Amino acid sequence: MIRRTFLSLTVLAVTLAFPEWALSQDPPKADPPPTLHTVAILPFQERGREVEELGGKISDLLLKDLLLDPELYVVERQDLKKILEEQELGVAGLADPQSAAAVGRLTGAKVLINGSVFQLTDTLYVVVKLVGTENGRVLAASVKGNATGDLDALVEQLSRKVIAELRKEGSDLIPAPILQADRIAAIRKKLGDTPRPTVWIDVTERHVGQPAIDPAAATELAYYCTELGFQVIDRQQGSKNDATILLVGEGFSQFASKHGNLVSVKARLELKAVDRVTGRVLAVDRQSTVVADAAELIASKSALQEATARIATRLLPAMLKPQAK
Repeated sequence: MIRRTFLSLTVLAVTLAFPEWALSQDPPKADPPPTLHTVAILPFQERGREVEELGGKISDLLLKDLLLDPELYVVERQDLKKILEEQELGVAGLADPQSAAAVGRLTGAKVLINGSVFQLTDTLYVVVKLVGTENGRVLAASVKGNATGDLDALVEQLSRKVIAELRKEGSDLIPAPILQADRIAAIRKKLGDTPRPTVWIDVTERHVGQPAIDPAAATELAYYCTELGFQVIDRQQGSKNDATILLVGEGFSQFASKHGNLVSVKARLELKAVDRVTGRVLAVDRQSTVVADAAELIASKSALQEATARIATRLLPAMLKPQAK
């Protein structure tokens, strides 16, 4: 106790005598928040009658293990199943990069995890593929064990390999976030010299279980349109009848899961561009995203903003393409 008091007094004395020294010391830096990888686990294919019904068990056990990792958000099984049914995609069809990208857009998954199981003599082999939904790149891992051994232990070994691959090589599967200025420049290049019409933006938004939030998606879309030379009619001051194109849609966000001090929120946004005079739908797009933050509502706004930015890169050029008659 005496020693601790002496040390405290010594530090106080040095601080009073040399205040500039005390001010020059950087405060301890907090650890940066972990990168949250959003993954979707597909049913494993069974290659051979010897492994019948093992594919589903392996994907279930892998799901159980990955849910425990604080740096992963696993897309809910029912959401993935619904998307696959809507897109009429089977597991085999996801080998196509465009199909994988579509599932990524609609579920928010940055990585698809699928694989296969087969048996040779008395050895069971499980091979897994990690597919980046944004760039189509593929990583692989595998494990093998006794065909009559503990399947749970074998999948735990596979889970460790999957997590290790994501942490070590994740940047190969998941590109670095794109800066807003770079996105705008890319859209501007696609638009070229095409005349910019006047637009009216009407996007309803809500965060499930929380009070009404500020219009994150509508504001982000208005910003992109303004920066790209579109005239945006203010909803409070202007008239929809003065617009050439109506940008209408709906966005919602909701709590997904807790990761230590971070809260992950998933958001979904649907937008369409409509010719105001003819009523013709010029372009339609959808995007899901998952974002983590210390505050749930901030994560909600960020997720909707990211979904808007991704849609804008596709929707704005698509709506200005000449329409087939």
